[in-house]
Amino acid sequence: MTDAAGDDSDDWSVSWPRSGARIPERNSPDRGRGRRAGATRPGVVPHIVSDMGSYQSSTVFPMTRERAITYIDGYNLYYGLRASGLKSSRWLDLVALSRSLLKPNQQLETVRYFTTRVRNDRAAAARQGTYLDALEARCGIDIAYGHFLSKTVECHNCQHAWHTHEEKKTDVNIAVRLLEDGYDDRYDLAIVISGDSDLAPPVAAVQRRFADKRVIVAFPPKRHSQELRKHASAAFTISSTRIRSSRLPSPVTTTGGIALHAPPGWLPAT
Repeated sequence: MTDAAGDDSDDWSVSWPRSGARIPERNSPDRGRGRRAGATRPGVVPHIVSDMGSYQSSTVFPMTRERAITYIDGYNLYYGLRASGLKSSRWLDLVALSRSLLKPNQQLETVRYFTTRVRNDRAAAARQGTYLDALEARCGIDIAYGHFLSKTVECHNCQHAWHTHEEKKTDVNIAVRLLEDGYDDRYDLAIVISGDSDLAPPVAAVQRRFADKRVIVAFPPKRHSQELRKHASAAFTISSTRIRSSRLPSPVTTTGGIALHAPPGWLPAT
């Protein structure tokens, strides 16, 4: 398991030239007789082993850029932060976090954030609104909204009933965008930040339909799904260190000059 976006283990194998090894002359019959020691990695000069010794090829293989898009399940991430004692990291820079998950040959194309606006709690709605405004001002990310569905829950023992709200459409919205972006060839690598097992079918569909694309699942702290892990190209849990190093500044200033301050408790006390 790794904390970087990619395979769980790096299976590239490149041997480097021995010190003082002789490089055969251009027209030498020995040049080109060698074999490569291990696989050739894009952007790495291969090491050649021949009967005349060991040397480094002058050919440079260009490194292929992988386009990456992150798909963030907002509530899954938020409650993962709360459950893992990272409440003071809720003022989170999602672009910085996404970039921290990439390898050097991967380029972030966009961040898609999926959430639902809080209802029936004015203070919570105000905190969330400030954060969403800060994300849009600082990061320019794409935000897609679901909705809350009101429902009645009844206790089977005492028959007491109460009203609650359940978030709807987030998993559907993620699934649709994941597949749309795949068909429109917007990414080579999709990083899904969620531990919701309902996302296993669309992850499996991308792997099945697009042989040239990968989906990696980055579990928020304290969130995990074995079903998601099974269908992903790779999976890992985002470390608390990575979370703490990806906080937004406070304040974040909008283009209109409005200073947006982190809600109390969303950053460490100073």
